[in-house]
Amino acid sequence: MSYQNQPFSPGGFQVMPPAIKTIILANVAVFLLQVLLQNSPLGGLITAAGALWPVASANQDGLSFQIWQPVTYMFLHGSFGHLFFNMFALWIFGAELENYWGTRQFNLYYFVCGIGAAFINLLTTVGDPYPTVGASGAIYGVLLAFGMMFPDRYIFLYFLFPIKAKYFVAGYAFIEFLSGLGSRTMGSGSNIAHFAHLGGMLVGFVYITIRRQGWSLPQWPKRPKDSRKQAGQATLHHIGKSGAAATQEEEIDAILDKISTQGYESLTAEEKRKLLKAGGK
Repeated sequence: MSYQNQPFSPGGFQVMPPAIKTIILANVAVFLLQVLLQNSPLGGLITAAGALWPVASANQDGLSFQIWQPVTYMFLHGSFGHLFFNMFALWIFGAELENYWGTRQFNLYYFVCGIGAAFINLLTTVGDPYPTVGASGAIYGVLLAFGMMFPDRYIFLYFLFPIKAKYFVAGYAFIEFLSGLGSRTMGSGSNIAHFAHLGGMLVGFVYITIRRQGWSLPQWPKRPKDSRKQAGQATLHHIGKSGAAATQEEEIDAILDKISTQGYESLTAEEKRKLLKAGGK
């Protein structure tokens, strides 16, 4: 059975990896600030400055698009339910992606999808009077990535009906397209940014396609091995080990370093075999 076909379990290495944890905490903190200050002038300022306002907005308060809003809008939410379902989906689908890609690459992907979704949403809302808030564009990008990375994983729809991830994602994209098209042609007044969702998926698809074509992406310099001790990370000690055992542990150390900087997917088949073999001892 291939890795992609194994039953889905959030977080192959960490149930709550660093990027997921930080993004969730930041979103919760901003939402609490919104709630605490909602009846004060400062609370209104948070939404006025941080929400994604359409270009040439037709609102009566003179609020307009600002260059920082494609980032800040991702940390604002309209209700507790909006926040909860976004963060729950981020954890369910994003944890394994972060473990698979590595924290740096996941962070890059998440913000590329969220910012890309913002600009696509701006193209479809010119002159509208209402702003867009929420991490949904980035979340839909994460959902798309999960479907592309693990296409044959089974997801239990409503916790009852198994469906492969690739069909689940395709279904969601189709529903969003029809919903977005309907809201624009019939003037339904829906407050859901369907084209931001589709934008996140589109940007995510382009990003992953570029990676699969072998184009290089920015990489952070690899830390020296000794820096793991300063960062408080676990390390393997070779005191009293035979030469062969010490060499094997050095290889595992190097593999773990590679996962930390480049993600699990960067490992060769031989490196994966050695890691699994060491884990079974």
